[in-house]
Amino acid sequence: MSIINTKTRKIQPTHPGEMLREDFMPDYGLTTKRLAERLRVSRQTVNELLRERRAITPAMALRLSRLFGNTPEFWLNAQRAVDLWNVQTAYKNELERIQSLNAA
Repeated sequence: MSIINTKTRKIQPTHPGEMLREDFMPDYGLTTKRLAERLRVSRQTVNELLRERRAITPAMALRLSRLFGNTPEFWLNAQRAVDLWNVQTAYKNELERIQSLNAA
């Protein structure tokens, strides 16, 4: 049985780039250059991700999960939370004007 979360978040969820920058890279002693090499992507790609200007794609989630030994779902769920929060915040007034349907 799942528990439905009905509370609205007040602050933005942590971006996966921040998680990489603040938690993963220091723990593994990785620099931007070394992380890019290990992931087999450009330094620019990693830099944009770390600066939170790029989203985690399914391909990147697979690369990160392989490197750090966790699941791609971990990375994709973190990105999904950020994306949903951003859109919900941007469209808050418009979404509030939509009335819920009741089953007949």
